[in-house]
Amino acid sequence: MNPVLALEFLLLAALWGASFLFTRLGAAELGALPTAGMRVTLAALFLLPVFLIKGVWADFRARAKPILFVGLLNSGIPFALFAYAVLHITTGLSSILNATVPLSGALVAWLWLKDRPGGSRMLGLGIGFAGVTLLVIGKSGFSATGVAGAGSPGITLLAMGACLLATLCYGLAASFTKRYLTGAHPLATATGSQIGAALGLAVPTLWFWPSEPVSFTAWAAVAAVALLCTSIAYILFFHIIEQAGPSKALTVTFLVPVFALAYGALFLAETITPWMVGCGLVIICGTALSTGLVRLRWLERAI
Repeated sequence: MNPVLALEFLLLAALWGASFLFTRLGAAELGALPTAGMRVTLAALFLLPVFLIKGVWADFRARAKPILFVGLLNSGIPFALFAYAVLHITTGLSSILNATVPLSGALVAWLWLKDRPGGSRMLGLGIGFAGVTLLVIGKSGFSATGVAGAGSPGITLLAMGACLLATLCYGLAASFTKRYLTGAHPLATATGSQIGAALGLAVPTLWFWPSEPVSFTAWAAVAAVALLCTSIAYILFFHIIEQAGPSKALTVTFLVPVFALAYGALFLAETITPWMVGCGLVIICGTALSTGLVRLRWLERAI
């Protein structure tokens, strides 16, 4: 990987890691659904100019329905779920659970597309989900501070479940995209999906809009998560895929929790526990195996 591409890779990880921090700051005043709704609406507005690129608008028009629908699966629903989660558990824990996205993607592809994983990938799925189980078992002490209801075991489990449901949505979106949007222009999918998510969240956003005035800090956080962590991050991600391929681009998942944990500790005074780090490493090892980034040849031959 050349130096410029490596810098883009680190920038993408830093942006996606910051999304948990910005989401928490916005949702604390706006609420989960309005935060998610404003995130995708602003991201869609920022990305609209890409329709001027040759072929992007025509491709979107030809595949509008599936692109708009995948926006709900890949942005609208998971963004709302994570916005709810970070109000009740730490942003660091949320980011570690988010690292299970490739695991969910592999499992959905196996069940839906009959893309049966080999021996190494099967082992990776088992290791990754074992890491998630350990996180759930050791849930105590992971609550976000200063939030009403935080600290209740039931609320904590519900928030962790919201994160895992969000990763399942990402996995469904990946298989849906592979089945119905193969060959679509990536910028048409990126922009159209944000439009679809914005349309899907429009009514809930207005319905749950806060009655109290929202501070400049919260608005700035929502603008940052929309423009930096969604719009620009999408463009970076697709550029890295184009230059280095999807397998290398996928490894950004491993770095996102590192940045998210650091931001949470620096700006939210969140505690990084050895248990979180250990479970995170287990999940990352499982992800590396389940996605095929690491293969155990002896196991592949044995099965």
